[in-house]
Amino acid sequence: MNFWHLAIINLWDPSHIGGWVTIILTALLLGMIHGITPDEHTWPITFSYAIGSYSTRRGLKSGIIFSLAFTLQRMIASELAYLGLSRLYTFGALNNVVYIVVGLLMAAAGLVIVRRKTIFHFDLPFLKAHHVDDKSKSGNETWLNDPRPWMPAVHGFVAGWGFGAFALIIYTVLAPATHSVVWGWVPGALFGIGTMVMQAIAGATFGLIASRRGLSQKAIRRIALKTAANTLTWGGIAFVIAGVFAEIFPKATKLGINTGLHVHNLSSLGLAFVLVIVCVIGIGATTLIKQTRFELSKAKNA
Repeated sequence: MNFWHLAIINLWDPSHIGGWVTIILTALLLGMIHGITPDEHTWPITFSYAIGSYSTRRGLKSGIIFSLAFTLQRMIASELAYLGLSRLYTFGALNNVVYIVVGLLMAAAGLVIVRRKTIFHFDLPFLKAHHVDDKSKSGNETWLNDPRPWMPAVHGFVAGWGFGAFALIIYTVLAPATHSVVWGWVPGALFGIGTMVMQAIAGATFGLIASRRGLSQKAIRRIALKTAANTLTWGGIAFVIAGVFAEIFPKATKLGINTGLHVHNLSSLGLAFVLVIVCVIGIGATTLIKQTRFELSKAKNA
């Protein structure tokens, strides 16, 4: 083990890889940074399913399911990168397609969670909260369904094909450094595990937020599922718009505010950061706060 190489690991630009220990630690640490920094391919989806789980344990489970599927994708992509095929899935147009596909999947999942008699009726997250019922399937009331376990799994695998600085490091630096077709998948696996650790913690935290409201279990469930449904539906629409916009105006997507931080996902605030803010803060947090206030008011007046 060469501890000298461990001391000089450069997560910003790891161009000099000194051996297996460095490869493993670099991939793992990059994955952890990826999981904890605002990333458009993970945060909106993890937030949606974890909040929709309305408990710490279920939120943890959602985070793990999403991340396992994401890890599988990164293992496959890492192995393909070792074989010299990364150019097939690391071009801008594909990233835009991933935005659109992920957006459509998110919107579809949102409609699965929340349904109405009038299927084309949508609730804007910034409007007044309203009554939702998880039993009645008549009249104008909304009824809610728990998200299925396969939903975050599908999202994790598809979202993984989006790429940025983290993915490019795995595909162009770490995977080739393994020097073996047998082990080309390892950097992707370690990156995915690092992401999974942080996303599992985030999922449990989001689930804890949903469960600590001082309300009945039914009220907590309504708040959580309504928040998840809005985030997935409207966040999905935002993703589709972003993908189409990026395809029409590719140069505009490269614009951003340079923060001066040598941390990927935080070095420049551009379209990806805007998507995170719109989905998690603009839609998710807004719905969570408004629906919680509504349920607290209803409980007080009951």
